Amino acid sequence: MKILITGMAGFIGHHMANKMIQQNHFVVGIDNLNDYYDVELKKARLHELGLESQESTSTKFQDVFFHPMDLCDEEGLNQLFQKYQFDRVIHLAAQAGVRYSLENPKVYVKSNVEGFLNILEQCRHHKIKHLIFASSSSVYGENKEVPFSPEHAVDHPISLYAATKRSNELMAHTYSHLFQLPCTGLRFFTVYGPWGRPDMAPFLFTDAIINNREIKVFNHGDMMRDFTFVDDIVEAISKLVDVLPESLEKNKPNTSDALFRLYNIGNSSPVKLLDFIETIEKHLKMKAQKKMLPMQAGDVPTTYADVSDIYQKIDFRPNTSLDEGIGQFIDWYKKYYQV
Repeated sequence: MKILITGMAGFIGHHMANKMIQQNHFVVGIDNLNDYYDVELKKARLHELGLESQESTSTKFQDVFFHPMDLCDEEGLNQLFQKYQFDRVIHLAAQAGVRYSLENPKVYVKSNVEGFLNILEQCRHHKIKHLIFASSSSVYGENKEVPFSPEHAVDHPISLYAATKRSNELMAHTYSHLFQLPCTGLRFFTVYGPWGRPDMAPFLFTDAIINNREIKVFNHGDMMRDFTFVDDIVEAISKLVDVLPESLEKNKPNTSDALFRLYNIGNSSPVKLLDFIETIEKHLKMKAQKKMLPMQAGDVPTTYADVSDIYQKIDFRPNTSLDEGIGQFIDWYKKYYQV
């Protein structure tokens, strides 16, 4: 199939491209290579795929192409969709980060709302057979009932990032209903692994410990996260590519006749933050200098995914242990940064 991956130079997008290449799909990627974090890391991800940061064809794999492009470039997107006539779109591009959304809200609306609308419009007009898009566990906001289920109400986001991700879900449902566009939204739970983002906890903690800096431990360590290894994320997505969404069962509380589904992808095994830090210390054979701090605005104390519905649909449950996943991340970090 011809598959478009948005955010190909991003953390998950890079791994997703690798997976689709292994399955012999024709892969086209776009990314705007913004400077939210180290652009050289993004370029290195592309290089690992045999691509350059300018428009390029992979020297490493056949049928893999990259186009530097912003989601808000409507004409560029239209030309891209016309040129390749995609079968599927895996939309992973977004302005990420909960805390950054407190400082730069307009960037989130432009990328995550306006940009997503442009993707929906292209999928509508070019009759895309399946749009898979990234949502986030952050949409659960102040939800107190755990594990988090896609059937729970998500009316109380506590960051603008979460609000934009929830808006994506609602927009996709609307397009699915109005234009019979099959859409599957995936709520990711704290993804980590090799080539990970420098603004996320595994990277921040590892980098600080290696360089003898303090690590910031928010809510005094009283937090739990459903850490999910990136290989498990892309394996689930790859299995869903050909599983077109169906209308929800009539007896479900969130009944819909649209070709639209939402799934959690998480390890379904929350880990205490202090245990997470201890696992990093174990693999580094170094102790962290901890600075205990109160909860940050926009954070939630616990994330915990109910994955029973996606398990039933594709017979797959994330199963990489934290110890194994952190070990792989630190091996990559040491190699990449020549530690």
